[in-house]
Amino acid sequence: MGSTSTTAGLLLTSHSGVTFRFDPGALCLELLTTGGPGAFARYEVLHAPADLVGWADRSRLTPTPGLEATDDEVADTRRTRDALWRAVIARTNGEPAAPGDLAVVNEAAARPPLTPAFGADGTRGWAGTADGSQLLSTVARDAIDLLAGPYAHRVRMCAADDCFLVFVDISRPGRRRWCSMEHCGNRHKVRTLRARRSEGPPEEG
Repeated sequence: MGSTSTTAGLLLTSHSGVTFRFDPGALCLELLTTGGPGAFARYEVLHAPADLVGWADRSRLTPTPGLEATDDEVADTRRTRDALWRAVIARTNGEPAAPGDLAVVNEAAARPPLTPAFGADGTRGWAGTADGSQLLSTVARDAIDLLAGPYAHRVRMCAADDCFLVFVDISRPGRRRWCSMEHCGNRHKVRTLRARRSEGPPEEG
């Protein structure tokens, strides 16, 4: 989870058209918002190199590295993301990840990652122009740090029945339940308030 910045998360739009900010707490979990295996395939947004570059621009990799990606690297990113999805779901269910899925993530992590470098003004940046393979390696290494690290037990899925966003709770209390308080957290508050009002005042006597 070392590839983080002060960026406060991704701007997402729900199926009802509501825009909200979602901070999953780790770079690798940000990649899971781009689609996934099985039922998540309908959310796929990584179709072309420009899509992968666009995701990097929105991610917590700030400043964004200069990227040049290929169609093969986009396909490899989708394959690794899907394996990571299955590994994360296994973690949230308290089950071991499939060895094949871990091998896919390991394969991506074994490649050269993005290279951090000082800019001319002494600020942090990235060396040269990177490719999609380096971007994916950085994400895969972040996934290994997360799922084999001290916060692995805090990787959770949003508590809303109709939300499947995954986050890592790095707060000190460790009681985060929602993908976003302004979205699912607020929906829960509204439903709870309506339920209380429907019950009416307690009967006297």
